[in-house]
Amino acid sequence: MSYLIEKRKFVIPGDLLAEGDYHAGRHTFKEGSKVYASMVGLSNNVGRNVYVVALKGCYIPRGGDVVIGKVVEMRLGSWNIDINSPYNAILFTSEALDRPFNSRREDMTRILDIGDLILAKVISFDRTRGPALTIRESGLGKIVHGSIIRMTPTKIPRLIGRKGSMINMLTREMGCHITIGQNGLILISGKNPELEALTIQVINLIEAEAHTSGLTDRITEFIKKEKSDLNAEKSEA
Repeated sequence: MSYLIEKRKFVIPGDLLAEGDYHAGRHTFKEGSKVYASMVGLSNNVGRNVYVVALKGCYIPRGGDVVIGKVVEMRLGSWNIDINSPYNAILFTSEALDRPFNSRREDMTRILDIGDLILAKVISFDRTRGPALTIRESGLGKIVHGSIIRMTPTKIPRLIGRKGSMINMLTREMGCHITIGQNGLILISGKNPELEALTIQVINLIEAEAHTSGLTDRITEFIKKEKSDLNAEKSEA
């Protein structure tokens, strides 16, 4: 016997989502052949993978996550980083530089200072101590330009879309570079200030309506209308 709950149904922790040959995805757990919700949200599945789209929730780090953080404290050989989580992260100088760091001769503030923003990757986290970060990989490091906005971390998958459909559409239509932190912080940079502002407006709209169906089509139409209005205003000027 196989059972699967209907899609987009409101569920609470402990609700039965599926029974049989199904896999427990994000915000679910499995006991025997049954998959249950572990968070308040909307049920969904892709094939045999069952998951819950959480309506609210904080960011819990996982190895491999790309995050945007803020330097909040410096210690000898490391920085404490606020990553919009109950857990402050740590970035060691060995994960910030591709060379040895001499604490007697070098000033850490010349590398990163309190208040600086960084794009980093979580390299380890086991809940017994703060997650460890690295900025040594390509594309990571200190953020020097762009706008940062916040989104509920549990709604980040909706911004990305299935197989990247939503974020690819936004990047194409807006001409902006959008970097998504799994911790709910998003970096937006573009040459056109009006389109950058519109991108922020669209992302806020996606967050507000993340739980609804047909969102991609509505967002596409919204963007077309807003861009048309912007072009009309320029023509009249």
